[in-house]
Amino acid sequence: MIRTRFAPSPTGFLHVGGLRTALYAYLYAKKGGGKFILRIEDTDLERTVPGAVELIYRTMHETGLVYDEGPDVGGDYGPYVQTERKGMYLQYAQKLIESGDAYYCFCSKERLEQLHKDGATKYDKHCLHTVSREEAEKRIAAGEKYVIRQNIPAQGVSSYVDLVFGEIKVDYNDLEDNILIKSDGYPTYNFANVIDDHLMGITHVIRGVEYLSSTPKYNLLYDALGWERPQYIHLQPIMRDAHQKLSKRHGDANYEDFIAKGFLKDAIVNYIALLGWSPKDNREKMTLAEMEQLFSLDGISKSASIFDETKMRWLNSLYVKELSEEAYHAHALPFYAKLDYLEGIDLQYLSTLLHSRTEVFTDVEKLTSFIKEFDAFDTAIFTNAKWKTDAALAAKILPELLEVADKQWDNLHDALNAYAERAGYKKGQVLWIFRIALTGAASTPGGATEMATLFGKTESIRRLWYALGKVKN
Repeated sequence: MIRTRFAPSPTGFLHVGGLRTALYAYLYAKKGGGKFILRIEDTDLERTVPGAVELIYRTMHETGLVYDEGPDVGGDYGPYVQTERKGMYLQYAQKLIESGDAYYCFCSKERLEQLHKDGATKYDKHCLHTVSREEAEKRIAAGEKYVIRQNIPAQGVSSYVDLVFGEIKVDYNDLEDNILIKSDGYPTYNFANVIDDHLMGITHVIRGVEYLSSTPKYNLLYDALGWERPQYIHLQPIMRDAHQKLSKRHGDANYEDFIAKGFLKDAIVNYIALLGWSPKDNREKMTLAEMEQLFSLDGISKSASIFDETKMRWLNSLYVKELSEEAYHAHALPFYAKLDYLEGIDLQYLSTLLHSRTEVFTDVEKLTSFIKEFDAFDTAIFTNAKWKTDAALAAKILPELLEVADKQWDNLHDALNAYAERAGYKKGQVLWIFRIALTGAASTPGGATEMATLFGKTESIRRLWYALGKVKN
């Protein structure tokens, strides 16, 4: 059975690249009728951020990436948090020492820094050659600090097959004797992920292409412990542009950011799926269930993907348009709440006006900004060459439009059209002046009578008088 895993470190928000890895691991498992596992790799204690684990759980559940096993749901291969597995790693490191595939290292920080200053690009195996195992055990018993390093062969070439990139060859001379167990007793990522992947029965490891050249180190550990290697699927990075990767450390996009910007979770997942994969029929809008059916390794790109927020906005707009009026309004309410100038506005009606015009929900501020900017009314806004209107014409007919609005409010649209016909104006002239007088804006999410309905009679009359005062001064 296929078993994949997503193994994030709780070092902050869930970055787009991490979410894509989780998504592909989920899709690959589901397409193959397998299991998807969540494991928290929290051995880097200095970078662990409080609350980050709960954020990972929440994001996974919100996006629909339901894992079959994990810290908060249990499973037969737990615990699923690395710090809770600390006691099991040392025994495997000691097996590697006994077989000669690892060794104790006592080099000081100062010596390692001097090696670097002297131009060394990797550790020089000093302790392997100068410290016998008997001496090492005596020094450890005396309380001396140590680490355990992997013993990489000095010569030879490693070869393995990646399911995306094909055969990969790496010269052992290019690899360093990485630390497996740190001086605090915790395993490094390079060691713990191998042990955990084996013990949890992971059959396919899906991760970033930056691990392509270091995978031979992991294969050596599998081989030394007599374990079967998993299959590997490496993913090209997601780029900010042609030269820079998206980076969590540089504050680039994460799931929570996009939710705050007003993107819908289904659209986020849909767009992230397209950053490195495309289905055979090249469709772009897909539900998670459709992705489960369509996903295949054939569609994974060997080239990096560039994150295009403009395209993501377009895709999100398709999802927004599919929302029911009730669902749209529910999504919009938190964004309305941030705009104090909407007090007194019929928000339910506002939602009907904005629904078809919204790409992301933060657009509601841009789409309604004319409401707060009304006091900065500029009479030049009445000028329209198509309808042959200007401030002078507005000053002439606004008193009559005020009367129409006051006396025929309940039949306003027909009344304005009747006035235009009676007074000898084009309907567009009258409706333009009426709308501009109400809003002070050339572009609004609705026509003249829709804006009147939005404001209500009392506020509309006030605004018409205000506009009239402006053009008469």
